Amino acid sequence: QVQLVESGGGLVQPGGSLRLSCAASGFTFSTYAMSWYRQAPGKERELVATITKTGGTTNYADSVKGRFTITRDNAKNTVYLQMNSLKPEDTAVYYCNAKRFVHDYWGQGTQVTVSS
Repeated sequence: QVQLVESGGGLVQPGGSLRLSCAASGFTFSTYAMSWYRQAPGKERELVATITKTGGTTNYADSVKGRFTITRDNAKNTVYLQMNSLKPEDTAVYYCNAKRFVHDYWGQGTQVTVSS
C-alpha cells in the first residue's frame, strides 16, 4: 500500500538547521509532484514547498524563500526539505504530500519545534 514516512524533525534553536526526509513506497514516485506542508497549532495547513516529478522546478511559500530547499532523489524514492535559519514561527507539524491527477497521498507528519 501507499506509504509516506517523514523523519528528521525535532527541537532546534532559532537560527539552526534541520533536514526532513520523506520516504515513499507503494506508488511510482518519479511520476508524482511532491510537496511539503506544515500546520501550526490553531492554524490551517499551509503549503511550504513543491517540486516537480523530475525535480526541474521548485516553488516556495514567501515565508520560507531563501531559507528552505526542497530536493528529491527518484532513485531512492525520497524527498527532502533542508531548513536553514529556522525561526520560532516555523514551529509546526510538517507533512509530506504526493500528488498526481486525482491521486493525493499524505504522510503522518513530523514535529519541528524552534525554541531556545
